[in-house]
Amino acid sequence: MAKSLFQKVWDAHAVRTLANGQTQLLIGTHLIHEVTSPQAFGMLRDLGLKVAMPHRTFATVDHIVPTDQRSEPFSDPLADEMIKTLKRNCTEHGITYFDLASGRQGIVHMVGPEQGITQPGTTIACGDSHTSTHGAFGAIALGIGTTQIRDVLATQTIALGRLKVRRINVTGRLSPGVYAKDVILHLIRTLGVNGGTGFAYEYGGEVFDRFSMEERMTVCNMSIEGGARWGT
Repeated sequence: MAKSLFQKVWDAHAVRTLANGQTQLLIGTHLIHEVTSPQAFGMLRDLGLKVAMPHRTFATVDHIVPTDQRSEPFSDPLADEMIKTLKRNCTEHGITYFDLASGRQGIVHMVGPEQGITQPGTTIACGDSHTSTHGAFGAIALGIGTTQIRDVLATQTIALGRLKVRRINVTGRLSPGVYAKDVILHLIRTLGVNGGTGFAYEYGGEVFDRFSMEERMTVCNMSIEGGARWGT
């Protein structure tokens, strides 16, 4: 039988099947930011481990950047310390870091596409649920927790159960004033906020075929709001 995109990319990155039935999956690109990574780096230090493949990890400051100030030190001591911690961790482990001064800093889901890091047919992980955004480019893109961030830093792999795939086709033409965000919100209302639990969503049909990359990113970003781990 023909394979879905999810199955093709998954199989290409499967290292082995573990004793518990999960797959040890190679992560081609790891994106990190200042909020969910400090604890993971702390775990590495406690275990005496280094980052296995620093050239596959890219960092940016995202969630805690002040909106009224771009120069350090920041007036908010928590924000200032989180950003300094990310910089120290990246320097220590040789990780590419997009800081404020680089001109390449931004929302972690936007930096990958903007910098050409996000590529079709790859696996991407980040400590943020909306990592599903990158699925618009034909990548398996998964939001992961702090323990899994540690695992990717240490081994460039994570243990995951294979998701089921649900194909969602949308046909016809959108009326004026109806946008990609409206389409995904309608799908979430129809299938439910838990409709995608245990599933990877694959979108198809002429509506999606006509969408721009920005529109596809909007839909894939919101897949997580419908319970799906991934969308493309």
